[in-house]
Amino acid sequence: MVKNALTKVLGLTALLVGLTMGGSAMATNAHDFSFDAIEGGPLPMSKYKGKAVLVVNTASFCGFTPQYDGLQALWKDYEDKGLVVLGVPANNFGAQEPGSNQDIKQFCEANFSVDFPLTAKESVVGGDAHPFYKWAEEALGADNVPKWNFHKYLVDADGNLVAAFPSAVKPQSKELTSVVEKTLAKK
Repeated sequence: MVKNALTKVLGLTALLVGLTMGGSAMATNAHDFSFDAIEGGPLPMSKYKGKAVLVVNTASFCGFTPQYDGLQALWKDYEDKGLVVLGVPANNFGAQEPGSNQDIKQFCEANFSVDFPLTAKESVVGGDAHPFYKWAEEALGADNVPKWNFHKYLVDADGNLVAAFPSAVKPQSKELTSVVEKTLAKK
């Protein structure tokens, strides 16, 4: 019994060390990751167990920024059916998200009435990418990493990556909504 407890503690410690150091090799699904909320404090993906999550790297000054309207509409259309839209502000592409977390939150609320959850600003590509994004790359391959702002990953209710959608795929497109609907139907 003591050996089993020690094994569990060591396993959890190894997982936490791996995630803290930026590695994702030990992560089994999206629920193993945590972001910081844009308002401050932790925003663990495990909070969304049982829900599908559309994770989108966003930017305030991008040609795709009007997709915030579509993301907000998607959130409202599918929230009661179990979909969470999670915006992840990132300044990786064209320095199009230069503001502070407070600036970003104000911009999203004032210009697009965004009320879906937003994380604190993160890096989504490269060596300093958030561990979720490193894990997504490992899971789906380099062809499915963000190449610009408003890249989308769909995670199912069990924390599995279901699909990736490039920036040009609009949030309310049939291409995206059909996969969302199939994912929600499997809940």
